[in-house]
Amino acid sequence: MSNTPYFLDSNVWLYRLLDNQSVDIEERQRKRDIAYTLTEVQGSIVSVQVINEVCANVLKKAAFAEEQVKTLIQSFERRCTVVALDVQLLASASDLRLQYRFSFWDGLIAASALSANAEILYSEDMQSGLVVSDRLEIVNPFK
Repeated sequence: MSNTPYFLDSNVWLYRLLDNQSVDIEERQRKRDIAYTLTEVQGSIVSVQVINEVCANVLKKAAFAEEQVKTLIQSFERRCTVVALDVQLLASASDLRLQYRFSFWDGLIAASALSANAEILYSEDMQSGLVVSDRLEIVNPFK
C-alpha cells in the first residue's frame, strides 16, 4: 500500500468481519485477504455512516453482542480517521448527487472522502474508475 490517503466503504470492512457462506470459499478468501490488507493500515479514513452500516450488519448478520459492537466502534476510533456528519457535508453530498447521479448514501460517502482529502475511495458498490471532483478516484479493490 502506498501512502496515498484512502477512504474505505462499509463493504470492505464487512468482507473482513463477516463470512458470507453464499460465496464460494476461494472467492470469499480472496476478498477477505484484500479487505484485511486495506483495513490493517493505520489512519485509513471512514465516516460515521460507514461505522453505522458496519455495526448494523454485524448485529444483524453475525449476532454481535453489544460489547462486541462497542469494541468495534472503539477500534474504528483508535485506528481510523473518522469523518463526522454535519450540515456542510450534507450540502456537499447533495451537490455530488446532482453532478454524478449518486444515491443519497453514496453521495454522503463521496462527500466524506473528499472532506478528509482522500485520494482513493475503495468501494465495491460504486463506479470503479470514476474520478470525483478531479481528485477522488473510486476503486473496486475486489475486481
